[in-house]
Parts: sequence; C-alpha cells; structure tokens
Amino acid sequence: MNTYMEEYKRKLVTPEQAARLVPSNSIVDYGSFACKPVDFDIALGERTGDGLQNVSVRFIGTVLPVPQVLLKDPEQKTFQCFSWYFTAIDRKAGDFGLVTHLPFNYHEATGLAYNPEYISKWPDVWVCQTTPMDNSGCFNFGLGNSHLRGIALGAKTVIVEVNENMPLCLGGSDEYLHISEIDHIIEGTNTPIFALPELPEATPEEKKIAELIVAEIPNGACLQLGIGSLPNTIGTLIADSDIKDLGVQSEMFCDAYTKLYKAGRITNAKKARDINKSAYAFCLGTQETYDFINGNPRCASYTVDYTNNPTNIALNDNMIAINNIMEVDLLSQVCSETSGLRQVSGTGGQLDFVLGAFHSKGGKSFLAFTSTYKDKEGNIQSRIKPMLTPGSVVTVPRTVVHYLVTEYGAANMKALSVWGRAEALINIAHPQFRDDLIKSAKDMKLWSKTNRIPF
Repeated sequence: MNTYMEEYKRKLVTPEQAARLVPSNSIVDYGSFACKPVDFDIALGERTGDGLQNVSVRFIGTVLPVPQVLLKDPEQKTFQCFSWYFTAIDRKAGDFGLVTHLPFNYHEATGLAYNPEYISKWPDVWVCQTTPMDNSGCFNFGLGNSHLRGIALGAKTVIVEVNENMPLCLGGSDEYLHISEIDHIIEGTNTPIFALPELPEATPEEKKIAELIVAEIPNGACLQLGIGSLPNTIGTLIADSDIKDLGVQSEMFCDAYTKLYKAGRITNAKKARDINKSAYAFCLGTQETYDFINGNPRCASYTVDYTNNPTNIALNDNMIAINNIMEVDLLSQVCSETSGLRQVSGTGGQLDFVLGAFHSKGGKSFLAFTSTYKDKEGNIQSRIKPMLTPGSVVTVPRTVVHYLVTEYGAANMKALSVWGRAEALINIAHPQFRDDLIKSAKDMKLWSKTNRIPF
C-alpha cells in the first residue's frame, strides 16, 4: 500500500471538485446498479443552473437514492438522462419524460465498451463507487462488474468514489481498476450500499409456476435466475428438495443463490467452465447476500460478455434459464419490457439466456408469468393476448421462445406450427379467457379444423 499512497493522495479530490470536471456537451457514465456514485451525484446536481449545458448522464438499473441530476433539474435545462435498464425509479422518471431508454442485448455491452467503432458513445467522465484501494493499488468494482472496466478505460476522465461498505467481489475477470488507470479519487461518505428489502411471500399462482419449473430441473443443472418473488420461491423449493450439484452462470447473483448455497445445493461441480465457482456479472439483493458474496472465492465476478454470451451459456449441460415476462400473443411473440409504449424494464440478458439455454445439451429456457393481472381499474386481464398491446416491443421473437409457463401449465413452443402455438398458449391461459382467445385465433385464421394434430 505504501507504494501507492503518494499517488493516491495526489489524486484525491472532493465531490465538488470532481463535479467541476464535467464540461458542457459531454457524456457522464454512472457505473451500474448499486455501484452508481452518491456523493459525486449530489455535487453534480448542484451544478444545475450554473451555466453547464447539454450533459448526458447514463445510468444502468437506477437504485436509491434517486439521482440528484434528476431531482435538481426537472426541466432538463442542464442534464438529459438515459438508462440501459429501467427500474422503478427509471420508470417513474420516464413517465415524466426525464429518462430515455437505451435498448440493447446485455451480452453486447462489453463489446460496445471496448469497440473503437463506438468511440462517439464513450463517456467524457466515468464515475463509479468502488471498494477502497487494496495493497496492489486496485479498486474493486464490487457488486457491478458487468462492462465497467471497458467503458472506464474508454473515458477521458476516470473517477472512483470509494465506499467502505462496498462488498469485495472476487474475479473472474475485469473486476477492478488499478490506480494508474484512475484520474481522480473521491473518499465518499460511506453511505449504505443499496440493498433490496425482503420480498413478500409468493402468491399461490407463483408457487404453482415454481413447482412446475422445479420439476424440470435435474441434478447437476446450471441455473440462471432473475429478480423477484418467483426466483426466490424457486430457490426455496430447490433448497427443500433433494436436487444436488447445481451450478450457477447468471448475469445477476440474487438472493435465491445464497439460500441454495446454505442448503448445500450449489457445488458448481458439473459445469463446463468455472468449476466450483458461480459466475455472475453483477449482484443485487439483500444485505445477507452482500455479506455472503463479500470476499467469497466460491463466487466469480465477470464481464457480461462472458456470463451472457449465448455460446458460453450453451457450454454448460442442462442449462436452466428462468425469466419473467409481461405478456405474450397468440403468435407466441413475447414482451418482457414494455406496457404499450411505457418502458418498464429492458431486454437485459433475457434473450441471451433464452438462446444459450436452448442450445445447451439438455438445457431448457422457461419464460414464466401469471396468466392474469389487474389493470388500473381493478379489472382482471389476460397476459395471453390475441396480439401484443399496441406499442409493446418484442423482447423474445417467436422463433426463439422455448417454454412458456403459467400456473395452468408449461408449453414447449419449439417445432409447433402457427396454430399449434396458439392452441398451446390457450391451454395455459386462465379458463375465463380461453373461449375469447379461441374466437380471436379463428378470426386471425390461426385456428385449424385439424388442430388436434400435435403440431
């Protein structure tokens, strides 16, 4: 450490000094998820109205506290904000026109960060919360490896905001920056790292969906789980089962994995790569999960092009990918990220894992959803629709969809005809809506007199 202390001291700046380094007509990147800067953001927000103009601020998965560049500049006179993946904060800000979505497939993020063809998109200023410097002069990205190193190295000015509460997440690869690669260091106020609250108990419908999926998971399977009560419920069911030797290759390390480790279900002994280690690109969970992952050599933090590359995913036998969706139409086109024109989340790595799991030997991709939801007026609506809600985007094309699962069953879409897909979907729809869906299928000329032929 003594070797680097003089350089460390030379690079120390206050949040206010760091914020002054942001010029007009520039791009600022805010790390990712729970690694977004806090003290720097407060200082940058205070620059609203001081003559600074046309600054683009990019988030990925915004979490609390709400960025001050949003709160201090509701008229967008200084800052224009963008997000690669919408969270509840991004959705709310998006409703007021304060945040614009940046669509992309998650596994491509690292390539974009390193590819000089996209140099015009590289940030002028990159800022991220990290762990304190270690004895080797390195600052660990903690919970948000993802694509951070690549985009930092492409930035004109690199700033880290040190937080002693950031978990140390071992690699893997590219999980750090060296002090020689950093221009300025902020010693932050060590605010608590954002952690998810305990999830509410799963609904009966979610429990049934979980049961259907868990029944398809063999010993030695490699898991990818998303966020929410369904993955947590699946984790609980597996923990209480006799399934063994599970592995993990996932974009996100979530609470369910912590539960499975503690139940002895995860060994990673059967994986093609990273044997004995869980590979992930970022972590978002409760404090219990952060404590578990901190300095844990059984977990490996990687860039997202490694964890989410469909080819890498497919190398693991019995790859099981489980993700949530919002709606599906009778053509089997899946929307997982918008409600009409309203951006709700993002493509993220869903398409990556749907592709990779199908091409895995024995692998399966499950897109799960409750068959109904309540609209703003409290009316029950079907998530299986004749056609996607106008304005909704296709997250997973019909040619790629594998299994679709509701509380009424699981349907394998592969090798089915157009009307075969419609029939399979109607069979797992809520009974209240099946007759209407059949009528719609006939009107759309998807129904056939021979629809009992199994394809």
